[in-house]
Amino acid sequence: MKKNDFAAIVLIASISLLFAWFTASALIGEPKKSAQIVKTVDVISIEVDDPDKEVFKNTKNENERPINPTVERSIGKSSDSLPFN
Repeated sequence: MKKNDFAAIVLIASISLLFAWFTASALIGEPKKSAQIVKTVDVISIEVDDPDKEVFKNTKNENERPINPTVERSIGKSSDSLPFN
């Protein structure tokens, strides 16, 4: 490749780059320099409230006992056996 060919390629590439730069600037435009509103987050406290004593009361009366979430409960017979048998 001769020096003239190399110079022509560099010139064409430079002109193409300038054309693309100005075209993109015209289409996209400059960003607006205005104040932005940013939402802030409230501070999370590490304090934990004690649970309600009424919910976790320990009584001998069967009717007043709290619900034990580890015991399986069923109400009536299920008409659909899927997804559990």
